[in-house]
Amino acid sequence: VIVPTGAKGGFYPKQLPSPAIDRDAWFEEGKESYRIFIRSLLSITDNIVGGAVVHPDSVVIHDGEDPYFVVAADKGTATFSDVANAIAIDRGFWLGDAFASGGSVGYDHKAMGITAKGAWISVQRHFLEMGTDVQTDTIRVAGCGDMSGDVFGNGMLLSKAIKLVAAFDHRHIFLDPDPDPAASWAERERMFNLPRSSWADYDPSLISTGGGVFARSEKSIKLTPQVREALGIEAEEMEPNALISAILKATVDLLWFGGIGTYVKAAAEAHIEVGDPANDRLRVNAEDIRARAIGEGANLGVTQAARIAFSMKGGRINTDFIDNSAGVDCSDNEVNIKIALNREVIEGRLDMANRNILLPAMTDDVAHLVLEDNRLQTLALSFLENDGPVSVPSFVRLTEILEAGGRLDRAVEGLATNEEYLRRAQDGAGLTRPELAVLLATSKLALQDAIETGGLGLDPALESDLIAAFPSAMQERFKSAILEHRLRGEIVATKLANRIVNRLGVLHPFELAEEEGASLRDIAMMFVVTERLFGLQPLWEEIETAAMSESARIAVLDEIAVATRSQ
Repeated sequence: VIVPTGAKGGFYPKQLPSPAIDRDAWFEEGKESYRIFIRSLLSITDNIVGGAVVHPDSVVIHDGEDPYFVVAADKGTATFSDVANAIAIDRGFWLGDAFASGGSVGYDHKAMGITAKGAWISVQRHFLEMGTDVQTDTIRVAGCGDMSGDVFGNGMLLSKAIKLVAAFDHRHIFLDPDPDPAASWAERERMFNLPRSSWADYDPSLISTGGGVFARSEKSIKLTPQVREALGIEAEEMEPNALISAILKATVDLLWFGGIGTYVKAAAEAHIEVGDPANDRLRVNAEDIRARAIGEGANLGVTQAARIAFSMKGGRINTDFIDNSAGVDCSDNEVNIKIALNREVIEGRLDMANRNILLPAMTDDVAHLVLEDNRLQTLALSFLENDGPVSVPSFVRLTEILEAGGRLDRAVEGLATNEEYLRRAQDGAGLTRPELAVLLATSKLALQDAIETGGLGLDPALESDLIAAFPSAMQERFKSAILEHRLRGEIVATKLANRIVNRLGVLHPFELAEEEGASLRDIAMMFVVTERLFGLQPLWEEIETAAMSESARIAVLDEIAVATRSQ
C-alpha cells in the first residue's frame, strides 16, 4: 500500500440525457454533476489560509484539523481533474491544481503507461521465479481488454516476446492461435496509436491461420482446429459467452486483465456474491483456470477467494491492489511534488510557467520512483512466501495482533481461520501470495501510523529519506521546499514503513515489538540505525543485481533480514 489513507466515493446524475441521442449533452450533464459533487465536498473541508488551518463556515467540527483532501476520478481523469482543479483554484483551496492529479498540467498515466508497467513488474517477478524471462522468452497470453485501453494496450506492448492468442472486450473476441511475436507487436502498437480503435481494426492479413475477429453479437462462432488446439478446447462451435469462458480457461502462460468486470470466482462462491451480474454468464471458477500466472492490471478481475484458490492449485497471482498500484502511486507523487512547488510559486521563487515546464521534464524520474515501489513490493511478497509452512504459526499470531488493533477484518479480507491455516501447515503448505498481500498491506499501514503518530517522521535524521522521495531535479534546487513540506511526516512515515516491510518482511517488526515490549515506532527507529550502521542499502542493491537464481536471491535476502533483526 503506497497511499497512507484513502476512500472511494461517487455521485449519481439523475437526469442524464441518452448518450445515443446526444452524447455531448450526456457528457456535459455528467460533468456538471461532478462540479456539484466537488463543490459540495470542498464546502465541508478544512482549508489553509496564511499558513493557518481554517474550518468551513456553518460546519460543526467533531474531529481535529484535516485540510489534506485530494480527488482522482476513475474514468475521464484528464478532463475531470481539470474540472476539479478549476473549482479548487476558484475557491482558494490551498492545494490549487494539486487537488486533482492527472489533469492537463499533470502526469498522464496512459502516456506514461505507468499502471501497466507496474503490473508488468508483477508478471516479470512471477515468471522469473519459474525460470522464464518474459522480455526475451516467448509467452502465450490471453486477456481481457483491447488496444485502445490504457492498461491492456500499454501492457501488451511491454514485451516483444508476447504471443497474444486470444482477447475479448465488450464488443469483440480476438483469436490468433499462432501469432508472429514481432509482427503482432507492431500491429498492436499501430492500433494503440490510433485515436480510437477496436479489435475490428486489426489487420486480418497478420492473423495466423484459423484465427479472426468476431463480434460478440454473433449467435455462434465456428472454431478452427488451430483455435481449438491453441485454447485447449474440443468444441467445434460455441456461442460468444461460452467462448469467452473458454478463453479464460485456456492453456496459456499468462492471463492479463486490463478491462472492466469480475471474471473469475472460487468454486465455493456463488455468482450473486461477486456483485457483477453483467458477467455472470462469462465468469469461471479459479480451479478451472489453466494459465500459469494472472496479471491484474485492472481492478477486481478476480475475487479474493478466487485468487487464493488459484494460488493453492499452483497458479501465480498477487492481488489487484499490488499489481496495479502504480497509477495511484504516481498520483501520490504528483500531489507531493505540486505541494512543494506551489509553495515556491506563491512565495515568488518560481513562476507558474517554469513550474509547468519542470513537471513534464521529471516524468521519467517520477516513473522510476513509482516502479521501484512495485519492484520491491513484489519481491517482498516472494520473500514472505518463501517462509512456507514453518512460519504459519507466526502469521497466525500477526493476524491476531492486527485484528486486535482494529486494523484487519478477517472475514472482509477473505482470510481463513487460525485452525484452517494450522491444518494447511500440517499439510506442508504456507499462506498464499494473495493472503500475504493483505498482511503486507495492513502491516505497512500499522507501521506507517506508528511512525507518524510517534513523530519519527519529523526527525532531522530522516531528512535524507524525505529528499529521496522526490525527483532528483528537485532535490537540490528545491531542497528547502521539500524539507518544509506540509506532509513531511506522512511522506517519511510511508517511505520508511514500506522499506521496513519490504526488507524485513511482516513478521520481524511485530515479533520484536511483542518480545521486547517495544513500540513499533522504536522498532522503526532501530531499523534505521541498523540499516545505516551496517551499510545495508548498497548490500541489498548488490544482491538484487547479482547474477544468481531467484530462489538463491530470496534466500540471501532472508538471511540478511534475520541478521538485521538480531542486532
